Amino acid sequence: MTATHSNFQSLSAAINDHSATIGIVGLGYVGLPLLLRCCEVGFKTIGFDIDPEKVDMLVAGTSFIQHIASSRVGAAQSNFTATTDFARISECQAIILCVPTPLTKNRDPDLSYIIQTMSDVLPHLGKEGVAVSLESTTYPGTTEDILGKALNEAGHKIGSDVFLIYSPEREDPGRADFTTQSIPKLVAGHTSFCLKIGMALYGQIVDTPVGTSSLKVAEMAKILENVQRAVNIGLMNEMKLVADAMKVDIFEVIEAAATKPFGFTKYLPGPGLGGHCIPIDPFYLTWKAKEF
Repeated sequence: MTATHSNFQSLSAAINDHSATIGIVGLGYVGLPLLLRCCEVGFKTIGFDIDPEKVDMLVAGTSFIQHIASSRVGAAQSNFTATTDFARISECQAIILCVPTPLTKNRDPDLSYIIQTMSDVLPHLGKEGVAVSLESTTYPGTTEDILGKALNEAGHKIGSDVFLIYSPEREDPGRADFTTQSIPKLVAGHTSFCLKIGMALYGQIVDTPVGTSSLKVAEMAKILENVQRAVNIGLMNEMKLVADAMKVDIFEVIEAAATKPFGFTKYLPGPGLGGHCIPIDPFYLTWKAKEF
């Protein structure tokens, strides 16, 4: 049996029987719900964050995110630890990166959080079969160009000792009808073995993992989801200004238009575009598109 197949089989078995330890890097509005979900399905989980205050609160069983109850954190405490010590990455068979991807002052993609996280993780990454998954929203090519390059330069063989995955986060914070478990989740791998590991891992965490043919497809799908919302919410905000000037109730207009059973999707105006990603992601797409 080759090293690739041996590592693949041992990691697959550890994921399927929940003996794998999962590391979640970045414990914000994406990472914390994911950590809690991993605990709820029976994985031992280690949460990593550079903010010691967040770590201390989790260790004390206290939530720092409004829509996540402290009781849920307390109920999961037997299955997780939280730390600022990245040396404990060596204990993990799967590492999931949930770090921010903001913009620079010039509205270019700021990948410094991803780059710094990889720098923190790499010295402690095992070589006997470990999954590395990125969940941050970013432009097509990031997973391969940033994570893949860093892994190769560190002497890892992707698809053999490290299985590189991209699975973009899908969160609507505060909504009870869509949860980490119930929202279908895109999964992509650098190689076929990477994809299989990704599907196995997320298949334990969410109800519906959805495989894609490449990392770039999943990366661009996430960008498209948010750009579509940005464009349509922006349109409705503009329509409200026009309707107000005409003394027409825009909400009645939208409800009237929504009676059409095809070709119309209901979006509502609001204060700005909303969310953490929606106002940012169009700039990730346009920045990358300039290359082509």
